[in-house]
Amino acid sequence: MASQATFKSFAKINLTLDVLGRRDDGYHDIKMVMQTVSLYDLVTVELLKGEENIGKISVETNLPFLPVGNDNLAYRAAKLFYDETGIAGGVNIKLDKHIPVGAGLAGGSSNCAVVLKAMNRLYDAGLSMRRLCTMGAKLGADVPYCLLGGTRLAEGIGEKLSPLPRMPFCHILLVKPAFSISTKAVYEKIDSHSGYRRPDTERVISGLKDHSLETIFGGMANVLEEVSISDYPVLADVKHSLTELGAAMTQMSGSGPTVFGIFTDYSKAANAKRELWGKYKTVYLCKPV
Repeated sequence: MASQATFKSFAKINLTLDVLGRRDDGYHDIKMVMQTVSLYDLVTVELLKGEENIGKISVETNLPFLPVGNDNLAYRAAKLFYDETGIAGGVNIKLDKHIPVGAGLAGGSSNCAVVLKAMNRLYDAGLSMRRLCTMGAKLGADVPYCLLGGTRLAEGIGEKLSPLPRMPFCHILLVKPAFSISTKAVYEKIDSHSGYRRPDTERVISGLKDHSLETIFGGMANVLEEVSISDYPVLADVKHSLTELGAAMTQMSGSGPTVFGIFTDYSKAANAKRELWGKYKTVYLCKPV
């Protein structure tokens, strides 16, 4: 049995995000189409040997400001794995972070998902994907999706997942300004917000089936975008810049602040990256995976 392995932990974007209403438990029912993109963190999971390491969970990261204790989702994933399986052991987790933190790209949820999958494999625990998703939902609404990845429709609070046809090839430029946005605060504001443009999720799904980016673009929208832009007008500036530089579609991912532009021409995407590099804190050119 291997005692260490390194895994890619991919980011995601939202092709659609619709909020259907607030639930009695305080969460919101949502309907969204999510897509994995090629930007990733590297997560190394090492099982620690020896009785002295039983119960030990440690997290290392290249980002000095990132919490490494119980506030870290990777730490919580490891603890949940031990609690749920009854396995007595210890683990060291190394996070080589490239996905921006607090960006609406599910970096933390993706790390969490990878830790669950890695420990399941390294311990040969035999947990099914369904069981891992049930565990992951206890840690965050995006974790079940991050366990599965790809192109998927998410409903409920994000835990009801249906596979969709793969997104057509394109170039996706991610642009994150130098601030983060509280997901909780944005969802609280959406309850009193009205008149926002809602996505046509069925049209996006039809475009995926027909392999038509044009049809997909026609149905895309994120209802949280207007809420975030009202507090952070720079997000509208990012969208405008991306459009001026040739993006066929622009949209905010999740609750923001990352805005992405979808390009059908690589040279335009590469030029946009050069133009926006330095103006905004984080700029990545990637593709659907």
